Amino acid sequence: MEQGTAEQQPHTGARLPAQAASAVPHGARPAAPDPHVPRQQPQRHSVRGQILAALRQALTAGELAAGEVYSAPVLAERYGVSATPVREAMQQLAGEGAVEIVPNRGFRVCERSPRDLAELAEVRTMLEVPAIVRLARAIPPERWEELRPLAEAGVTAAAHGDRAGYADADHAFHQALIALTGNRRLTQVTGDLLRRTQWPAGGTRRRTADLLADASEHTALLDALIAQEHAVAERIAREHLSAARHLH
Repeated sequence: MEQGTAEQQPHTGARLPAQAASAVPHGARPAAPDPHVPRQQPQRHSVRGQILAALRQALTAGELAAGEVYSAPVLAERYGVSATPVREAMQQLAGEGAVEIVPNRGFRVCERSPRDLAELAEVRTMLEVPAIVRLARAIPPERWEELRPLAEAGVTAAAHGDRAGYADADHAFHQALIALTGNRRLTQVTGDLLRRTQWPAGGTRRRTADLLADASEHTALLDALIAQEHAVAERIAREHLSAARHLH
C-alpha cells in the first residue's frame, strides 16, 4: 500500500482536462453498480487516457519534478479521480521510461542525462531523416501544405512560452509527417522517441527562444519541401533533430 506521508505532491499547476475531471467528481463516492447495467469499460479507458494526457503535460511542463516520488492516491486526489486510472497511466509512463516504480511508495520521475538525450536524438535522426528524404521525392507540394496548421500551432504555443502546448503541437506535426510514409510501426516508434525527448532533463526547462527556434524549423522544413528543395529539406531536418538542440 502506498504511503501518503512519504510522497511529494505535484505542483498546483497540474490540472486534469475538463472531460476527465467531470467524469469522476472530486470527493464523490462512486454509486453502487447496478447488476442489470453492463459495466462501462470504455468510459474508464477514457478517464485513463485523460489522466495520461494530463500527466504527460505535467512532465513536459516540469510540474512533476525529476527524482521526486508521487503516489497514485495523492495524484488521484489532485485530479479528482480514483487511484485506478492514475496507476494505469503511471504504468504506461513507466513503460515509456518517464517514471519508475518504487515499491510501496509510488512512482519516481526519471532523471535523464545529456547522454540519454543525445542517444535519443541520434536514433530519431537515423529514422526520421531518411523517411523525410524519401517523402520529399514522393509527396506532391499540396500534401505538405496540409501540415501547415500543425506547424503554425507550434509557433503560437512557443511564442506564448507554453511548453506543454508546444510539446503537443510538436508531437502532432512529426506524427503527421511520418504518417505520410504509410508505415504504422515507424510512426509509432518515432512518436515514442519524441515523447522521451520532451521531458526536461534534471529539472531544466527549455527557454521560449529555444521553443521558437524549433517551431520555426517546422515551417522552414515545409517551405523547403513545398519548393522541392530536397537538399535544403534534408539539412533542416538533420539540424532540427540534432543532439545539441536538446541538451539545453
